[in-house]
Amino acid sequence: MKISRRIFALLLLFGASFVLLVAESAPPQAARSWQYLLYVGTYTAKQSSKGIYAFRFDTSTGKLSPIGLAVESADPSFVAVHPNGKYLYAVNELANFNGFPAGAVSSFAIDSSTGTLKPLNQVSTHGPGPCFVSLDKTGNYVLVANYDGGSLATFRIQDDGSLSLVVGFVQHSGSGIDKQRQEGPHAHWIGTSPDNHFALAADLGLDDVLVYHFNADSGLLTPNNPPYGKLEPGSGPRHLAFAPNGKFVYVLSEMATTVTTFSYQPKNAALTSIQTVTTLPKDYSGVQEAAEIAVHPSGKFLYASNRGSANSITVFAIHPAKGTLSQIGYVSTQGQRPRGFVIDPTGSFLLAANQDSGTLVVFRIDASTGTLSPAGQTAEVPAPVSLAFVASHESHR
Repeated sequence: MKISRRIFALLLLFGASFVLLVAESAPPQAARSWQYLLYVGTYTAKQSSKGIYAFRFDTSTGKLSPIGLAVESADPSFVAVHPNGKYLYAVNELANFNGFPAGAVSSFAIDSSTGTLKPLNQVSTHGPGPCFVSLDKTGNYVLVANYDGGSLATFRIQDDGSLSLVVGFVQHSGSGIDKQRQEGPHAHWIGTSPDNHFALAADLGLDDVLVYHFNADSGLLTPNNPPYGKLEPGSGPRHLAFAPNGKFVYVLSEMATTVTTFSYQPKNAALTSIQTVTTLPKDYSGVQEAAEIAVHPSGKFLYASNRGSANSITVFAIHPAKGTLSQIGYVSTQGQRPRGFVIDPTGSFLLAANQDSGTLVVFRIDASTGTLSPAGQTAEVPAPVSLAFVASHESHR
């Protein structure tokens, strides 16, 4: 059957009009958001906690949905997730393990569909009271800081995600001016540099950030030259964070409630102190302890938590060239003893863990100012200490 050119043109016009009509009447494309798993390390001796707890987190709304107990484990205070998202590692903050004065570090396989954790193995940290765990940039090693033992340990990650026995170990020595809290070394944090060539460790008892060469083939730690960055006596360095550009290191001091900015030289890991600021409001009085520190993914803002009557998060603006800090905000965590907090992977929310209140509180981050405002989301979890995200799946709404 032949169709005249005029009729064919009319059919094309009608078809185009129909498509346009459908496009105009169709609802806009559904907004996309990412669902993440959130794991919470706890103290099991407090508030009837049984181990590590899991939640789902929606990055478009800031909503927390409880999954429940992911795995039973003894005092899994600090947790860290493997870069591939398949494994989770936790230090068991114990004074004795298998009859020896040591804590433990545990490995788990993550079930992304249910959020549960499958135990793989558990090994000694060769020092009591391990309080921090991290992974090197290759995802081949786990690094642990033993607070009570004042030591550092490294472990190789096996093909199945489990851990080897200790492959690297360093014992700190010395003391600080506070005879009660700095009677000896207290390693509180360890992590590798952005290029993975060095490992930095904050020791509360020594007022030092010690620097080591990190051998990515063997996992061994050897003293660097220069060997450390020095803080003011009695500061009690607890945690640190690198600026995204790798040029600055921010050290949070628990005892002094301060943040010290160091310039960082990637070639030799030299640390030079350039500024120290308080984490508390002006003229604030009372016994306080700083707890956690994080730099926003944009590199524009820094956050620090305060335990004590302040129970707060302090917000700082970061000078883009100098790396120095200016305090710009201060918000209550709506709970007691905010031991840890984490910024979600999109940089849109900050989640604070109030240990003594047994709550997680979600705050929205203003992208232009860095300031925090309550997102209206609070979840209960017993004695929360640390938090770690794992990508789950993309959702549509």
